[in-house]
Amino acid sequence: MPAPVTPGFLEEEIGRPAARGSRIHVIPAPFEASVSYGGGTACGPAAILAASNQLELWDGHGVPADAGIHTRPAIDCGGPAEAVLARIETAVAEALDAGAVPVLLGGEHTVTLGALAALRRALGPAEPFGVVQFDAHADLRDAYQGSRLSHACVMRRALDLGLPLFQIGVRALCRDEHDLREALAIGRMDGPDLPLAPPAAPVLPPDFPARLYVTFDVDGLDPALMPSTGTPVPGGLFWHQAMWLLDNVARGRTIVGCDVVELAPAPGQHGPDFTAARLAYALMGLIARG
Repeated sequence: MPAPVTPGFLEEEIGRPAARGSRIHVIPAPFEASVSYGGGTACGPAAILAASNQLELWDGHGVPADAGIHTRPAIDCGGPAEAVLARIETAVAEALDAGAVPVLLGGEHTVTLGALAALRRALGPAEPFGVVQFDAHADLRDAYQGSRLSHACVMRRALDLGLPLFQIGVRALCRDEHDLREALAIGRMDGPDLPLAPPAAPVLPPDFPARLYVTFDVDGLDPALMPSTGTPVPGGLFWHQAMWLLDNVARGRTIVGCDVVELAPAPGQHGPDFTAARLAYALMGLIARG
């Protein structure tokens, strides 16, 4: 039986642009293995792709789709986490080889590791990049529920890769994560520090790398805006805050990859799916304008 065809991002508007020549490659990764509260993240990529057909092409600044948005087949997420991450790494590497910027759609947050590994290998030490994480949680545990590849450990593994990290929106973490952030002086703008107006000064420190990987766990948004996620935490980002901060961190820097993860679609609730699709398209706009 042939594999099911993955719907394209904005397919009803733009068709299915070819891989070669498209500036953006969307990579659906419906992996769900270590979620620890509510489930459903395996359905996140398909919900984002379906909701993307309700987006306007004009994003308020331009038409990111004009850069070319190619949607790759969904990653086979069967088997152990190591095998799934290896498949994600291969898909991201192929996008990079085509001269595109990968936009990963999760799935649980663990999928980010496959993209980071591919970028780390492709760019090498001569072209360093840093990770900007939008999230309700620090995700800095060394292991969680017996796994070092849990969604609660993804940023700890990013540190293991030697990647600089800046966290935005964190408001739930354990004592060990707090102590690690202090010991390593990890940069952050936590939930209580989120701005109520567009920040005038740069959010990232001046010595943060000029190349960025932006990982956006949708639970970084406030549950009033994003109820469809497995681990909601009050006190998060609202839409305009998120857009201000994304614009700020991208200013003068280059996004080399990004993801939107941890959407757990709820039957009958279209708003969160559309919000996640709009968020992905906003990231594509930053890439296209970059």
